[in-house]
Amino acid sequence: MTIEWGVYYGQEALMTAMFVAMPLLGTGLVIGIFISVIQAVTSIQEMTLVFIPKIIGTGIMAGVMGGWMMQQLVSFGTNMLLSLNTVGQ
Repeated sequence: MTIEWGVYYGQEALMTAMFVAMPLLGTGLVIGIFISVIQAVTSIQEMTLVFIPKIIGTGIMAGVMGGWMMQQLVSFGTNMLLSLNTVGQ
């Protein structure tokens, strides 16, 4: 395996991790900003108020996007395992 192949597979690993994590992190970000705006408007400064909606939203998103996320991870793993026969060449 050459340096180019190593860099390519490293890049693929990082991109797969980013795409798989993006729906959950994006949901947490949107809910966090929404709750922060509501807290600023109503002058409620409770720090723990944002955790329950984030947990619920992230759980719902994991349920909705879980199949797609698993498909991406399995596809990446399969491609990595199938490329093992080219490592020695």
